[in-house]
Amino acid sequence: MAKLNKINEYISTADGTAGTLLIPKLIMPTVIEAVEKNLIPREMAAQVWGPSQIKGSSFTVNLETPDTMSVRQVGEGAEVPLDNIDFSTVTYTPKKYGVAIRITREMVEDSQVELVQRNLRTAGKRFAENEQKLVLTALDTADATVAGGAAATIANITEAMNNVESNDYSPTDMVIGYEFLQDLRNIDTFVEADKAGDTEMLSRGFKGTLFGLSIALFSDKASPTPGTYKKYAYVFDRSQAYGIAISRDVTMESLTLPTYDMEGAVLTQRIDVQALRTKAISKITTA
Repeated sequence: MAKLNKINEYISTADGTAGTLLIPKLIMPTVIEAVEKNLIPREMAAQVWGPSQIKGSSFTVNLETPDTMSVRQVGEGAEVPLDNIDFSTVTYTPKKYGVAIRITREMVEDSQVELVQRNLRTAGKRFAENEQKLVLTALDTADATVAGGAAATIANITEAMNNVESNDYSPTDMVIGYEFLQDLRNIDTFVEADKAGDTEMLSRGFKGTLFGLSIALFSDKASPTPGTYKKYAYVFDRSQAYGIAISRDVTMESLTLPTYDMEGAVLTQRIDVQALRTKAISKITTA
């Protein structure tokens, strides 16, 4: 009874100051954060170069050119012909991306949540989403594109796999947009256990592998052109497709502006994503 009286005393408007809300002060600090977007895992990159590996404003990766150097039949006593492999290069020039978070002292004093910390967490998500945009731009340089119809088909996937295989690469992964996933859900083969061999699509609405390809779903909103990429998919050889160069990982510096009575932080990153071998990537589009 004593505890109940104490609670009644605490939330009584008679004991409060005019204009204050005692009950919301106890409840409102619970905030529902924005949903985590589906992003392409970083481990799908062939290589990720970090700051310690990058000297200067750019660096070049050497790629051995496929099918160079030939072995020829040599007659007895004849000269053995000279030959050697050729190389091509891919240059990475990390660009700077950033955001400044500025919070007034009044916002801190009046807020029911920790604004600076929450803004920092959200900024981290935005950097990850920006990285995906760069990855999708690199995948767009695919050497071959399979133009599907109104909906994705099994034939579209196998054709994309064949495009990669015909260049002697091994398709290992496929990343897909939301609308492409919806098309897959409507393909009977993937939902009928007697054909697919399992009921994974029915039980979780998603298949982890198709034809041996690891499947990852990416958010259309974290793409170069939201509203378009949800219809796309990419099949590629993980060991050869693209690389990520990070000359400065996400870095935070505290910010204080006394004359404006503000505090906050500046977050920056220097990153570049480039395709390594475009023939190791095949893109699928649907209408």
